[in-house]
Amino acid sequence: GDAGSAAMAGVPAGLPAGIRLSDHISLGVIAGAVPLARVRKILAETGRASERERDLPASVMVYYVIAMALYMGSSTREVLRCLLEGLRWLWGAEAVRVAGKSGISQARSRLGEAPLQRLYEELVQPIATPATKGARYRGWRLTSLDGTCLDVADTEENRAEFGLPGASRGESAFPQVRLVALVENGTHVLFGARLGRYAEGETPLAHAVLGALRPGMLCLADRQFFGHALWSRAVSTGADLLWRVKSNLRLPREQVLPDGSYLSTVYPSETDRRRRSNGLRLRVVEYRLEGIPDAEPLYRVVTSILDPQRAPAAELAALYHERWEIEVALAELKTQLRGARVVLRSKTPALVRQEVWGLLLAHFAVRGLMHEAALQANEDPDRLSFSHAVHVLRRKIPHFAALSPSAQACPA
Repeated sequence: GDAGSAAMAGVPAGLPAGIRLSDHISLGVIAGAVPLARVRKILAETGRASERERDLPASVMVYYVIAMALYMGSSTREVLRCLLEGLRWLWGAEAVRVAGKSGISQARSRLGEAPLQRLYEELVQPIATPATKGARYRGWRLTSLDGTCLDVADTEENRAEFGLPGASRGESAFPQVRLVALVENGTHVLFGARLGRYAEGETPLAHAVLGALRPGMLCLADRQFFGHALWSRAVSTGADLLWRVKSNLRLPREQVLPDGSYLSTVYPSETDRRRRSNGLRLRVVEYRLEGIPDAEPLYRVVTSILDPQRAPAAELAALYHERWEIEVALAELKTQLRGARVVLRSKTPALVRQEVWGLLLAHFAVRGLMHEAALQANEDPDRLSFSHAVHVLRRKIPHFAALSPSAQACPA
């Protein structure tokens, strides 16, 4: 967004360690990633636009939910106070009062989950440009599939809705919401996310998430995801795939290729294998990692790219290892953004989901800002410290002045 570019103007090339980005950032970062005009449109479409609520208009609550992710350690009122300080000029000095805790949760309940989910689905897309370093392999845009779980407040409703993991060694377990998403490797933008119950497992969610793949993407995934049905779903999007598989998967060598890889076929069942029906052709690359202690003896990855000239085996093996970065992106979401192992604060399932969509939108705003900074500095965005960027955003959140000019024209 323009707010992001404007915010980054004047950052010295190279971004030496310890530079304070704070002078270049404002809450406009969130407004740049999540424009007010779009917020109002979605509120109208979801029937959540507030007519008379002068205390906490729905649009303020959308930004509140996103800001909450950046202010994990602060009280609900404190988050709102910081946000409103910056919003006053937009609605007039007395337009919005700081509500108490119950007023805030009532306003969040009125807003519901749908507007935040819609904003996420419409706004959060891969953002790499041809100039982004580390975002491509040959002609492909690199993405990865993975999942994680987030602790939520231990209430009866949350337990019933999301379920509990088995507590190990007597620690008290929190209920957990499961999140599966795609990441754009070069920028760490998490897109296509789906939320579910802990008990549901990753595979059903992954089926829905893979719908966000597009032709021209190359999707990486770890071995727990591989299966005929999921692979078939992913291939049907027109994207290419590079997934690790378990060592005991049957992959007969049907045709050995000049680069050492080979072609094989996977079937949905043993019956299909015997009849040679419904098979999917794929290419197998087996490799070892030299000189790395604790490396497994043999790695196996499979790819939908059958022609070794388009993607040689040695390059694919290196790519899988170097670029397996979604775990880093998910760690950002769970730790730096929330503080170490903070529990999501919402007490009901609908507000938990609202809070997770807010968290994902906040992460997107931060990654967008860092991508702008990296382009200016001609750096790989992965080399910029994520926690530093988040730290900076928190400090400058009251200053809303970088809102785009189009937003200023909208009356409340």
